[in-house]
Amino acid sequence: MSIGRALSCVAFGLTVLTATSSAAAAVPIAGVASVIDGDTIEIHGVRIRLQGIDAPEGRQLCTRPTGERWRCGQQASLALSDQIGRSTVSCDPRDTDRYGRTVAVCSSRGVDLNGWLVTQGWAVAYRRYSRDYVRAEDQARAARRGVWSGQFDMPWEWRAARRSAATG
Repeated sequence: MSIGRALSCVAFGLTVLTATSSAAAAVPIAGVASVIDGDTIEIHGVRIRLQGIDAPEGRQLCTRPTGERWRCGQQASLALSDQIGRSTVSCDPRDTDRYGRTVAVCSSRGVDLNGWLVTQGWAVAYRRYSRDYVRAEDQARAARRGVWSGQFDMPWEWRAARRSAATG
């Protein structure tokens, strides 16, 4: 076999392997989900970050119109858990994030969970990565649902402030 032919065979093999890997990454994931936080679930040991949204962190506090501070991040997680219950969740993988989590749009009982969280005010549209849920966020803000009922820091700003405090 000539070197040219051998290289062609290797290139073909890599192309098939890459195509197979990409196809495998796009295989839907379904099962009973465990809620990790307001925008992350786990199904069959696979961590799944809900695509296009960002929920308050578990320790994040929001402020009600009365001035009372409340654990909005914890509430977001509980709301997602209540919405899912023990029903099957099906996720359509879109990407993998820098932490190795599958990034996906997930649904349960015919409801887009990503959109539901934003519409209910438990998460915001994560415009840095997607504009899919901007309209849902506008609706939640107008209705003053969830975090929009008072004041809060955007989750990415809250995380950045914690990182700055830790390093500075």
